[in-house]
Amino acid sequence: MSYTIYSRNQERAKSPINKIQIENWVDELFNWLFDINQEYNSYRFFQNREKLIQLKLQDILAKITDDTNQIVVYSNYFFDQIESLHYVLSNDLETIVNFDPAAKSKEEVLIAYPGFFAITAYRIANVFWKLNIPTIPRVISEYVHGRTGIDIHPGAEIGENFFIDHGTGIVIGETAKIGNNVKIYQGVTLGALSVSKDNVSVKRHPTIESNVTIYANATILGGNTTIGENSVIGGNVWLTHSVPQSSLVYHKSEIEIKQKSEFPEALNYVI
Repeated sequence: MSYTIYSRNQERAKSPINKIQIENWVDELFNWLFDINQEYNSYRFFQNREKLIQLKLQDILAKITDDTNQIVVYSNYFFDQIESLHYVLSNDLETIVNFDPAAKSKEEVLIAYPGFFAITAYRIANVFWKLNIPTIPRVISEYVHGRTGIDIHPGAEIGENFFIDHGTGIVIGETAKIGNNVKIYQGVTLGALSVSKDNVSVKRHPTIESNVTIYANATILGGNTTIGENSVIGGNVWLTHSVPQSSLVYHKSEIEIKQKSEFPEALNYVI
C-alpha cells in the first residue's frame, strides 16, 4: 500500500521551493524595512544588511530558474522598487495610526498589528506577481494568511492608504481592484460569483473605488460589481451588484429585547 503512495508522489512534479526559506526572508525584509529591532545605528550597517537580504532573495529565485542573468534581473528589479514600496507602506502605516483610535504609535502598529503586516506582505508579493514569478508570491500570501487570518491574493490591485482593522477573516480575490483610502474591517469578502476554471482569465472579483469603507462581515461578489467612491457598506451586507458613488448600503435586522422571566427556558438553543 505504501508503495502506491510513494509511486504517485514520484509521478508528481517536484517543487524545489523552500517555504521556510521564503517565510524567513519575508520576516527579515519586514524587519529591515522598518528597523523593527532598532539595530541599524549606521547607514553602512543598514546597507550591508540590504545586500545580504538581496543575496538571500537570489538564492530563493535560484530555486525557480537556472538562468543566472534572470535571477539578477529579478533581484535588481525588486530592490529598485524598494524605496517606492517603503513610501507606499509608510502611508499605509500613517493611515492606520490616524484612523484607528486604539493605535497609540507607529511602533505599536509595526510590532502588533496583523493588518499592517498583511498589507506589507501583499505589496511585496505583488511585485513578484507582476514579474510572473511562479509560486513565490503565493507562498508569501499563504504564509501571511496562516499567521494573520487575512487572505489577500498577490494579484489583487490595491491603492494607497489602505487600512485593515482587526483583519481576521478578510478575503480579497485575485482580480479585485481597490482604490485609494479604502478601509476594510474583519470578515469582509471580496470574492467571485463563480469558481469555474473556465473563468481563469476573466475579472471575477469586485472593484472598490476610492474612499470606501466596508464594515465587518460584508460580502461583495462578482467581477462586474463596482462600489462607487465615497460609499459606506455596512456590516453583514451581501452585494452582487454595483452601487453608485456616495451610497450608504446597510443590512437591517430586527432585534427584540424582552424580560428574561418571560422565557424560563432557552429559545431553540442547541450546542
